[in-house]
Amino acid sequence: MQEYFEFSLGARVLYKAGLARELGDVLDELGVKRAFVVADKGVAAAGLLAPVVEGLTSSVEVVGILDDVPPNSSVRVVEAGAEAVRAAASDVIIAIGGGSPLDTAKGMRLLATHGGSVADYEGYNVIPGRLMPMLAIPTTAGTGSEVTSIAVILDEADDRKISLVSRYLYPDIAILDPELTLSLPPRLTAATGMDALSHAIETYVSTENNPFSDSLALAAIDLIATHLRDAVQVGSDIEARGKMLLASAMAGLAFSNSLLGVVHALAHAIGGKYHIHHGTLNALILPHAMQFNSVVASERYVRIAWAMGVHAGGRSDKEVIADGVNAVRTLAADCGLPIRLRDLDVPEEALPELAALSVVEPAIFNNPRIASEEELLELLRAMW
Repeated sequence: MQEYFEFSLGARVLYKAGLARELGDVLDELGVKRAFVVADKGVAAAGLLAPVVEGLTSSVEVVGILDDVPPNSSVRVVEAGAEAVRAAASDVIIAIGGGSPLDTAKGMRLLATHGGSVADYEGYNVIPGRLMPMLAIPTTAGTGSEVTSIAVILDEADDRKISLVSRYLYPDIAILDPELTLSLPPRLTAATGMDALSHAIETYVSTENNPFSDSLALAAIDLIATHLRDAVQVGSDIEARGKMLLASAMAGLAFSNSLLGVVHALAHAIGGKYHIHHGTLNALILPHAMQFNSVVASERYVRIAWAMGVHAGGRSDKEVIADGVNAVRTLAADCGLPIRLRDLDVPEEALPELAALSVVEPAIFNNPRIASEEELLELLRAMW
């Protein structure tokens, strides 16, 4: 265990089916009057935006809506959105959607409060103070962004992802409403669920792990191993949807405190260059990363295997870990996700550049095993 660690609970979390239609009292408690809503086209097309807006009380006015956030939100979108928030004199942001709208809203409230550009706040604990209020309402069970102190924004000019990490980025309130995830298509349900699993597994073996994050991570792994297949294959299963939403938030709270590792270093590098869905990349990378790291964190990977439903049965740690890795790989395959980078149109000749980008990506520094550029290239070749 760490000699010293810090754990923050961050957002106030509210869970209830149908809760997103009843936000008036929540906003009244914050004392806000002028709401700016952030979402994406998928949320609007699925009819998820209207009930939230219509459910606001007469004391809260919607003064602006940004409903076309792209799948990989960018510096351009964040900076234009922040200007719109300032122009509308909004005093609260309500973000609805997956990781991209939620991270976009975090960036918008940062710039609307403190000014400047996204790059000014890159890194850890650079943000100088508190931000304007924000409600985060996830419509996917994956990123956990509704409860994290992290935002990742694409810098389109340099084809890289900018990571912002600060306790001030926690949303004030997270609204977990499983009804909002019922319309999510199977492929996205699978990819976002595997994203949450990668968060839980990576943070459990991170160099910054602690007893609080450990407990949340293991609980999330168990929930995902138990319920993701049902959520993918029977989209109307409200219990499975609810369990996945809870698992995503648990994993988000865990990794927001104990950080991540090589999976996200590789995924950020690849996603920045080729704009591939983050959860899809994490699902593909995760088994390879588990094998790579298990030589230095075997006890933790045995515990992960148990949480995935693997029984030790008097076998060696190596055998149990191998079954744990296979359980993760099988879960992704059962959910219909790709298992090779070539299937995502990543060219083989790009692998050396991706290894070079990954070795300096901030997430790599909390990986339990030090990874050289050559070792990362080997990993990329194995998954290509």
